[in-house]
Amino acid sequence: MSSNTADKIREAAHDLIAARGYFGFSYADVAEVVGIRKASIHHHFPSKVDLVVAALVQYRADMVAAAKGLDSKVVDPLQRLKLYVQHWEECIRNSNRPICIAALLSAELPALPDPIKAEVQLHFRYLAGWVKSTLRDGVKYGSIHLEHSAEVEAQSFVAVVHGAMLSARALGTPDVFTSISKAALDRLRPSN
Repeated sequence: MSSNTADKIREAAHDLIAARGYFGFSYADVAEVVGIRKASIHHHFPSKVDLVVAALVQYRADMVAAAKGLDSKVVDPLQRLKLYVQHWEECIRNSNRPICIAALLSAELPALPDPIKAEVQLHFRYLAGWVKSTLRDGVKYGSIHLEHSAEVEAQSFVAVVHGAMLSARALGTPDVFTSISKAALDRLRPSN
């Protein structure tokens, strides 16, 4: 089996998690999506836990790369946060991945195996750290005003954006995400 097959399996798992959560899919579903036998999946990922952990590890690696890309290419920290929000708005409106799988899995956290819990927590620790650093940069740059500490504001921003994803899904309209996330960004602007 090639690593290309492992990538396809992991990507299928990502999509199934986004659509159904951890408990809503099996190796049979992955096999059907990828077009392989379940035994082939077990060759790459001996257990469902291994597969979901691999999907989360890749997901976080992609997020880290995207955040570093924003940091290196976008001078204004508020604009970085806008682009982060725009990414999710586009996903919610136009993709088969309309939700952060770490956010979705966090709702199931009490029932998840410990290795998956650990990966979900690592995702949110990294994301909150990146947002906190971006907020601090924005205060220095003059494009962001904070009412509370950067830590509290970062956790609040992450909670609002991810909560908006869940609300958009629950209510069946991406406009909910757009209005909530816009308000979160507006709240960070310095008053003139």
